[in-house]
Amino acid sequence: MNDTVKYLLDEQHLPRFWYNINADLPKPLDPVLHPGTQQPIAPEELEVIFPRGVIEQEMSTEREIEIPAPVREVWRQWRPSPLYRARRLEQALQTPAKIFYKYEGVSPAGSHKANSAIAQAFYNKAEGVKRITTETGAGQWGSSLSLAGSMFGIEILVYMVKVSYNQKPYRRAFMEAFGARCIASPSDTTESGRAVLAEHPDSTGSLGIAISEAVELAAQREDTKYALGSVLNHVLLHQTVIGLEAMKQLEMADAYPDMVIGCTGGGSNFAGIAFPFLGEQLRGGRAVECIAVEPSACPTLTKGRFAYDFGDTAHLTPLCKMFTLGSSFVPPGFHAGGLRYHGMAPQVSHLAALGLIAPRSYNQLECFAAGLQFAKAEGIIPAPEANHAVRAAIHEAEKCRETGEAKTILFNLSGHGNFDMQAYTDYLGGKLQDLDYAENEVAMALAGLPSIG
Repeated sequence: MNDTVKYLLDEQHLPRFWYNINADLPKPLDPVLHPGTQQPIAPEELEVIFPRGVIEQEMSTEREIEIPAPVREVWRQWRPSPLYRARRLEQALQTPAKIFYKYEGVSPAGSHKANSAIAQAFYNKAEGVKRITTETGAGQWGSSLSLAGSMFGIEILVYMVKVSYNQKPYRRAFMEAFGARCIASPSDTTESGRAVLAEHPDSTGSLGIAISEAVELAAQREDTKYALGSVLNHVLLHQTVIGLEAMKQLEMADAYPDMVIGCTGGGSNFAGIAFPFLGEQLRGGRAVECIAVEPSACPTLTKGRFAYDFGDTAHLTPLCKMFTLGSSFVPPGFHAGGLRYHGMAPQVSHLAALGLIAPRSYNQLECFAAGLQFAKAEGIIPAPEANHAVRAAIHEAEKCRETGEAKTILFNLSGHGNFDMQAYTDYLGGKLQDLDYAENEVAMALAGLPSIG
């Protein structure tokens, strides 16, 4: 392992610093713009919804950012998370490839989302915040922030995308067990929610709508801030704990990946596993193929447009340059709820535009089939979101079987599917089908992109 990664880890192999890929980008990110003036946004303008600690991280170009000791102490409950070699899956596939997976389902909330939730709760508590509003898709982020709020004594209000709210009652119960309030979005508790319901009374919701509701409430009270579970730079930064640990663990296994794979909705778990390896490459180290896998029913990277757009449906957020399907686009109600977002993280989008990562999409049914194939071999049922990474890993391993190449594949198993068994019941019962996004709706949404002049 290089000296940089050794420096980032403590004696128990838990990272002491996050890795910030902004320091190594060959071309800087496009600035975040104020939605009114369309000028680069100033840090103080973000303080309406974010604590200063995360704003500093959002705009930082420092390579290493120190992880506060209280955050690391909470993390020690489950970190470092395990890295496994999928030997039984390799045997089942009869592939010469070596398949490794980083298992983030060991967190108390069952996914990687707790990595950032604990950090964000810490920074909010340090600044005297009493309440945090947020959105959640499949419920993993809402569960994680509810857990974090309980640990740091902060009230949590979660707007959960309605299709997932109805599909995943045990995720709601998890949030409520930790004292959070969970509301189906779109709701009648906010102006933005009521506006959606007036036009689409049967709306299944989207992350963009839920973000609007959460941001609207956060801006109304001084003791309230908003927390996002993906997309923004500081969230992706927090998740690099995953890749930094994986580097050390792979060194112990005398291995280094030829490819790194993660599912992508907003981009946080993909960034978490891939960015440390990409950083090594950008600094002149070994090249690695990074594959970002998204659902074909919400193909942001593979079918979207690289442009400035709002992160929410009601246009309350700043403008970010990203791959987008349009902020008004509402994806169909497929089961990978955490991937139903119209946009992609600016950092991930930037890397895709530079050709430094390889986007790919798969349909719902083939991802569930891959998830069960993995479960039967490895004994872990993945979350529907993580199934996309599993599908890509199996696909690459099968290609190695055909070519005889003994590649090393690393993927992020971002969460378990223990709260998603209804989805598997539906799949096994033949009730699921591959859903197509409406191209005309995407065209309409893209036609409404803000004009930046």
